Amino acid sequence: MNKPITLYVSIANQRYYTSPDESPWEFKLQIEPQYIKIFDQLFNQAEYFDGKSIWRAQLPYIPYHLDQENDEVDLRLKKLYALVHEFGDTETKQLIEQMPYYS
Repeated sequence: MNKPITLYVSIANQRYYTSPDESPWEFKLQIEPQYIKIFDQLFNQAEYFDGKSIWRAQLPYIPYHLDQENDEVDLRLKKLYALVHEFGDTETKQLIEQMPYYS
């Protein structure tokens, strides 16, 4: 078991930082280093599906709720918030639990 490190996560920018001064962030987490790669994977997957949805946006006859790429982006977002909930402090957990994604 590795010693937890402090990670500053920005869901909006799909990035994480090891210093609070690197860039704006929304969540401060205490996380074991081996779990950081999960953030990498989810950020990369969300970016991939978001890029695919750019082409769909040019087709106005496909509603958002029927677009599979948007569903995939939303799923990654839910997973990211689940990770933030898992490694966040009590205040962070309470905030995540108030979000519509949480169940």
